[in-house]
Amino acid sequence: MKKVTINLDDAVYQFYQKVGNSAQRPVEQVISDALFKLAGELSLEALHKKYKQG
Repeated sequence: MKKVTINLDDAVYQFYQKVGNSAQRPVEQVISDALFKLAGELSLEALHKKYKQG
């Protein structure tokens, strides 16, 4: 597994921290899950565009 460091605005970090607190998960896991979900959505969107083009 690779480790990645990112810079977040304080407000963004606080948002994910609140979500993590509500879900009883560490903020790092919440951010990782959100990025993974976004990657999946972007992949599906790219496949859909490719399918529509031909």
